[in-house]
Amino acid sequence: MQTYTLPQQGPDKVVLLQITDTHLFDDISGSLLGIETKKSFHAVLDAVDDAARPFDAIVATGDISQDHSENSYQRFADGISRWKQPCFWLPGNHDYQPTMRSVLPSQQIKPCEQVLAGDHWQVILLDSQVPGVPHGALSSTQLEMLDSALSTHPERHALVLLHHHPLEAGSYWLDQHQLHNNEALWYVLDQHPQVKAVLCGHIHQELDRMYRNVRVLATPSTCIQFLPDSNDFALDQVNPGWRYLELYNNGDICTQVSRVQGPQFAPQFDAAGY
Repeated sequence: MQTYTLPQQGPDKVVLLQITDTHLFDDISGSLLGIETKKSFHAVLDAVDDAARPFDAIVATGDISQDHSENSYQRFADGISRWKQPCFWLPGNHDYQPTMRSVLPSQQIKPCEQVLAGDHWQVILLDSQVPGVPHGALSSTQLEMLDSALSTHPERHALVLLHHHPLEAGSYWLDQHQLHNNEALWYVLDQHPQVKAVLCGHIHQELDRMYRNVRVLATPSTCIQFLPDSNDFALDQVNPGWRYLELYNNGDICTQVSRVQGPQFAPQFDAAGY
């Protein structure tokens, strides 16, 4: 486990920019269900620039690549290099960690399996990948690391990050691929009341729900969007997005999802899966 200083420019809060599920390819025009993922990724980056909203760090919550290629990871690194803020990443089910680690970490992008420690907050990044399958699970090592970090600093508010959603999102097909040992995660979190929120990607849609006194947040992908509350595989008609999180010194969280404006990124709505 590596510990980094959590950047904080403002006196009363830390601001994070979450980007997730970019699904980039080796091919510059590579498409996922009809959406060129590099194009939609850069549309999100441009929209963040247009918003001109200050942030202290980037968190990338997995599925950076769709095809495991080195170029796909390099495209991500090149894209965010327009900013000076550090990026902290973790793997998703589509990522291939040997290739991922051959490109990342870089000077800007830090290794996964880490804790970001500040004066008032700690942000803990977990690896929920189970190689070769879409669902997630947390190993005993990951759970012990989480418990140790929370036990070491009970005075700090905590935000926990992982790729897979740790509770049902309301879509049968998608919930088969959630964090399978979610009760093990919640058992640890129940012991540490300073945990304010769990943040994930994976479900390609917005989620904001209270569960066992913890706020559970999920964020839209930068490419295709899954239709909420659909028992069968279905795509949504909304555009790619991202999330800002403001972590206040007193433990409050203010968060908003933003989406690319303008023409719709239209996927193959008749697709039966991917």
